[in-house]
Amino acid sequence: MVKVTCPICGGKLDIPEDSLPGELFEHEECGAHLELVINEGKFELKLAEEIAEDWGQ
Repeated sequence: MVKVTCPICGGKLDIPEDSLPGELFEHEECGAHLELVINEGKFELKLAEEIAEDWGQ
């Protein structure tokens, strides 16, 4: 596991070492939905974009 800092509250999350860029995580402490980014081999988290549902309209 890799400890990564939440960009919203500064708390720590344990991210599995085999995680892939774009994977989504929810931080239980603050409820933030976060997306994994791997920058120069370092795991980082950013706020995940909200995806609106498209009902085909």
